[in-house]
Amino acid sequence: MKIQKIISYFNNVSFEFKTNFLIFIIAGGMFTIMTLSLISTFSIKYDFDKLFEKRTTLFVKLEDIKDAYTVNIQDTFIDIENRSITIEESKEVIQLAKQLINVNWYEYKKITNDKSVPFIYVGGIIKKFFTANIMDKKDQILKVNIIENIDKKIIIIDTILANIKHSHNNENFSKLYLEINAVNIYITSLINYDLSLAINEKRDTQNVFNIIIIISVISIILVFLFSIILSILLINNFKALHNSLELKVDDKTKELTELNNYLEIKVSKEVAQNRKKDIIMFQQARFASLGEMLNNIAHQWRQPLGSISMIVQSFQTKNSLGKLTETYINEKTEDALLLAHNMSNTLDDFKNYFLPDKRKEDFYIQDCIKHSFELSKYILEKEKVHFEIVCKKDIKTHNFYNELSHVFLNLIANSKDALCTNVAKDVRIIKVIIREYKKDIHINFIDNGGGIPIAIAPKIFEPYYTTKYKSAGTGIGLYMSKQIVEKHMDGSIVQKNITHKINKDKQYSCSLFTIKIPINNIKVIDAS
Repeated sequence: MKIQKIISYFNNVSFEFKTNFLIFIIAGGMFTIMTLSLISTFSIKYDFDKLFEKRTTLFVKLEDIKDAYTVNIQDTFIDIENRSITIEESKEVIQLAKQLINVNWYEYKKITNDKSVPFIYVGGIIKKFFTANIMDKKDQILKVNIIENIDKKIIIIDTILANIKHSHNNENFSKLYLEINAVNIYITSLINYDLSLAINEKRDTQNVFNIIIIISVISIILVFLFSIILSILLINNFKALHNSLELKVDDKTKELTELNNYLEIKVSKEVAQNRKKDIIMFQQARFASLGEMLNNIAHQWRQPLGSISMIVQSFQTKNSLGKLTETYINEKTEDALLLAHNMSNTLDDFKNYFLPDKRKEDFYIQDCIKHSFELSKYILEKEKVHFEIVCKKDIKTHNFYNELSHVFLNLIANSKDALCTNVAKDVRIIKVIIREYKKDIHINFIDNGGGIPIAIAPKIFEPYYTTKYKSAGTGIGLYMSKQIVEKHMDGSIVQKNITHKINKDKQYSCSLFTIKIPINNIKVIDAS
């Protein structure tokens, strides 16, 4: 998570900060390389110095050998010669001196011949400290001769010392002093040789160190300059690339903005056109319903108008016969007014249906369905279509009353057509079942007209699709019903064919339309 946060933060910082960060990394890397290079170089120099100090310890051992011969042996035998001490008294001093000489000489030769002494890189050639590998052939021969002479002299001195113990002879003393002086001369030559060799090695290593320092500094400066140049080139390329990408992004952004604006305009135009089409189709559906309503009104008015005509004719007949009385006039006038009042009520019922809904209102679902059947009452009675509404609890909803009534009128008209075509007059039934489920109202609209053929069932809600003759249908009734229920009322409408015992007598092939609309949290009231 922390790494992702760091990456996200780094992606959001400015390009200038990123370039400065890159320069900082490169500069820090160069500084680290310089520091490590100098540390490594001075570490080598330190090793050189330590090895030089170790080499100088050989001189100390050689000086100890000289001192032992000069002080411990030669001076002691001078005292013996002068009769200051006896040989027996000097025995311990001479024995100690011989041990010291043998130990120091053995260690010197051991260090000189030691093959485990480390190699170092000096002047492009691998050399070995404290060995003859750093000497040329002549120097090697010279050193070997000196060491061999010293070994011989030590043997001679040991022999003389053994002879002096048995006989006190001045000739032995003179020969001892001569050999000791020879050993001292050889040791001095060996010291001078090793010292000159050490000085030369010190000078060579110092020169190599100076060359390494110069090369390191020059290399570091070159690498640093190269890194700066490379960083500048990379940063310039990054800037150029960044600027070109920004220009491309700006161009693409402008193109996308223009395209979005164009699409928004086009979409808004298409939406407006679709709304116009919906309005036109809705009006067509209303006009189709209006024709059917006018036909219903004409049929419902025909009988009352006939009765009123007969009342008017009866006035004329009674008057010609001289039998027109005031009582008869009042009675027939009341009958005519009653017929006119019923005709006016019929007009009000159909007029309210065609008023457009401006806003939602509270109403009972059962009342809306009954009103729709009342508007279709004449045509249903004419075609011998029976209807039944089943509602255990009358449910109030907050919705568009006339819109929903229009949906029921479309379903009633379609069911009437199917029943008249496929079913005998004595068993034509429409059944509506209303029930509440959770927060929705479920309305099952069933007729025993045989159902809808499987081939055309998926198309019944498409606009302008109809199986009737053009003079008998427009094909937009169910389409508008679906639009009203789903878009205006946030509900749904579906159809399926079922087998149902609709009249509690026998099973029929039926068509079931299920309408589901929200209650909007309105309380449920008992129908009783």
